[in-house]
Amino acid sequence: MDIRPRRNRKSSAIRSLVEETHLKTSDFIFPLFLLEGSNDRVEVESMPGIYRLGLDHMLKEIESCLKLGIKAFDVFPVVSESYKDQEATNSYNTDFFYHKALKRIKEEFPEAAIMTDVALDPYSSDGHDGIVKDGKILNDETLEVLGKQALSQARCGIDIIGPSDMMDGRVGYIREVLDDNGFTEVSIMSYTAKYASAFYGPFRDALDSAPKSGDKKTYQMNPANQREALIEADLDVDEGADFLMVKPALAYLDVIKLLKDNYAQPIAAYNVSGEYAMLKAAAEKGWLDYDRVMAETLLSIKRAGADIILTYHAKEFAQL
Repeated sequence: MDIRPRRNRKSSAIRSLVEETHLKTSDFIFPLFLLEGSNDRVEVESMPGIYRLGLDHMLKEIESCLKLGIKAFDVFPVVSESYKDQEATNSYNTDFFYHKALKRIKEEFPEAAIMTDVALDPYSSDGHDGIVKDGKILNDETLEVLGKQALSQARCGIDIIGPSDMMDGRVGYIREVLDDNGFTEVSIMSYTAKYASAFYGPFRDALDSAPKSGDKKTYQMNPANQREALIEADLDVDEGADFLMVKPALAYLDVIKLLKDNYAQPIAAYNVSGEYAMLKAAAEKGWLDYDRVMAETLLSIKRAGADIILTYHAKEFAQL
């Protein structure tokens, strides 16, 4: 045989020379859950090793992650029911604990890239990403609230706005609001292809943000559809998105590749809570080598075309 592919696998040194995909801690955005109490720390039962953190604990967590080479964080608020209403008014209240915490985080760690979530569900008494009326999710009426929310977060000094609501036209609306108010340098990472997935369960446990009625299938994408992601991506690019995201990641590697092959914008993928929980549960049973499977999972997302990976594995991977 003239051609023997095994020659390029014969040693670790040779394998490293021909390795095609490289995974780095700087590829990651680490999602964090913020509690109102500054000294609170509560583990998410369905996500072993992941905690809801009060501000003091979150500052320590960010500091330790920065030392490991993780430079970007997506901060989600855990909002108690007493703060929620149908109009999600606390989503743009600059005196709310979330906004105060964002300011403090940027003051303490100006070198960190801080991303925030723009959607109504953490603040809505209905638990939906948009305003609900007569059982319907109102698209255009929701945009006004999303714009206020994005602007209030930009005023806290954050770096990246992450619209996760899947309302039509929200990227363009938010971009216009930010630009009109002088925040032209604030980036938008659009949840471009966010599917109506069953893998979000543990995340909704962490934030207590599940819909009170119905589901999110009228605004999140049908898991059966791939070409529809191109429609969403075209719109987001035209409206000014700086990054395009696919969520979830593992069951949608084909969609990640599709966007990577068709767009010049950096592609992000969200390795979601259910994907994290599955590995943790299997590892606890002794069925998988957690460290190896975690690394292989993240590598598969990068190999599919993701430039950026939002993942709860970020710190554990960095510690390896």
